[in-house]
Amino acid sequence: MRLRRAGLALALASCGDAEPRLVSETQIVGDAIPSPLSEASAIAARGKTVFMDREGGHCVLCHAIEGLEAEFQGNVGPDLSAVGERLSPGQLRLRIVDYQIVRPGTLMPSYYRIHDLYQVGEEYQDQPILTAIEVEDLVAYLSERR
Repeated sequence: MRLRRAGLALALASCGDAEPRLVSETQIVGDAIPSPLSEASAIAARGKTVFMDREGGHCVLCHAIEGLEAEFQGNVGPDLSAVGERLSPGQLRLRIVDYQIVRPGTLMPSYYRIHDLYQVGEEYQDQPILTAIEVEDLVAYLSERR
């Protein structure tokens, strides 16, 4: 089910600004969301699952991580083998939440956004691709990539 949402997100675009937001503008500082989206403890091992899982983020479709045991790692997005050296957890968080804010027109889906989207099936309305804790788990996993 989440794979379909991720696939749908690739085709989504902005169309208005009256819808509710999961992340407020005040949470964004520069090119980062410094504070976690969830009070629950993030677990990097779950983030690895989100990264690889076709029913989760399926990040491996577009990105590769050296040494990751996953077939057919993508090369559309940047290699994330050392992303934890390049980006802070807050920067990773914003890029996962809504990379459109950092790089308008990017092909990367907004994994924690429900506003300004169109052509979303009724069963997926008002649902982000990933939950807040899944975003945090993914941030924890990617932060360890050095």
